[in-house]
Amino acid sequence: MPDSQPQPPHSSSSPGSPGQPDAAPLLLCGARLADGRTVDVRLSGGHIEAVGTVGSLGPVRGGGTRLDLGGYLLLPAPAEPHAHADTALSADEDGPISYDPQDVQRRATEAALLQLGHGATAVRAHARVGDVQGLGVLEATLQARRSLRGFAELTTVAVPRVLTGAAGADGLAMLRDALKMGASVVGGCPDLDPDPGGYAEAVLEIASEHGCPVDLHTDAADPARLARLAAMAGGLRPGVAIGPCAGLADLPADLAARTADQLAAAGVSVVCLPQGGCAGADRRGTAPVRLLRAAGVRVAAGSGALRDVSNPVGRGDPLEAAFLLASRHGLRPEDAYDAVSASARAVLGLPEVRVEAGFPAELLAVRGDRLAGALSLAYSRIVVHRGRVVARTSAVREYCNTAVTSELGLPRQGRGELS
Repeated sequence: MPDSQPQPPHSSSSPGSPGQPDAAPLLLCGARLADGRTVDVRLSGGHIEAVGTVGSLGPVRGGGTRLDLGGYLLLPAPAEPHAHADTALSADEDGPISYDPQDVQRRATEAALLQLGHGATAVRAHARVGDVQGLGVLEATLQARRSLRGFAELTTVAVPRVLTGAAGADGLAMLRDALKMGASVVGGCPDLDPDPGGYAEAVLEIASEHGCPVDLHTDAADPARLARLAAMAGGLRPGVAIGPCAGLADLPADLAARTADQLAAAGVSVVCLPQGGCAGADRRGTAPVRLLRAAGVRVAAGSGALRDVSNPVGRGDPLEAAFLLASRHGLRPEDAYDAVSASARAVLGLPEVRVEAGFPAELLAVRGDRLAGALSLAYSRIVVHRGRVVARTSAVREYCNTAVTSELGLPRQGRGELS
């Protein structure tokens, strides 16, 4: 997709959430950028205040602190565009998944913190509404969102099961109630409804009424159904996303290309799941990301299931998703990382982040000096949200002393000697 040149957000906008004071000034020292420069970066008021050569920004003012990022690559923070907070971390539970609100809130909070530790400072979580759970799952997810304020941004997608026919009346009423409660995105699984087209039409109508985004689960195996969705979605603001769309990869090449063109023309984004599936989709696999990107479709990558029955070993790591896009699907490291950062933020309706003055201070520092290496061995990470450090992950690999490492001058991280 062509590069855009937007203006940075106005730095005087208030970054804080209610009840959260602005972060103290923070100076990030000696960080390497993706373009190879080594810089100092000053953060203030939740935004990047200045970027300069090492040592050029002077002392930190106003009781701020310095953070040495020598040996780290500094990047815009990733975002998680497709999480399932209500079922996360439930794979090891005995018996059926508990939807008790306290259990859901605990799992949703822990899952968001795990993803924050990986670098995702914003998470879009799908929550089921209706059926026997009613609005309890959504309320628990909203409570998790409130408890995470200041650490990570958690937004919720209301996911009803049936919206058409006689049974659909309850689903429609529940969906409207969910939006009144605080769900900010209309979601759902049209493939599971007896009338998938009618389901999608109902979702788009409600989203248009409330002026909110749409995020639908679909395998995208039926091109006629996708064409209808694209025709209905064209021009809807603030936007429509679908995923994981693994079925697109099984279509004949010409039909898949025509479908991709229709999605691009309608402005529909695709959220793929390179790490595995989720409960809202039947097919495994990944959407044809290169074909979609070539057609001009915005492609973001999410994690999907995080250690639930759909993927008991799901990690919820955006850098792993980018690694898989690069290693398995042939994307350049820069394009793979874009799918979990800039494109993911765009799908979530968040402002763009660049390591430039005036942009939001949503940053990830990863041990390494090149993006390809960071995607390969991203063990140590420092996460900045709204201008303050909110998570750290440290890893040290140690080897016993050998003559080979000394003779060849190979890097060693060990702080001591192994016997």
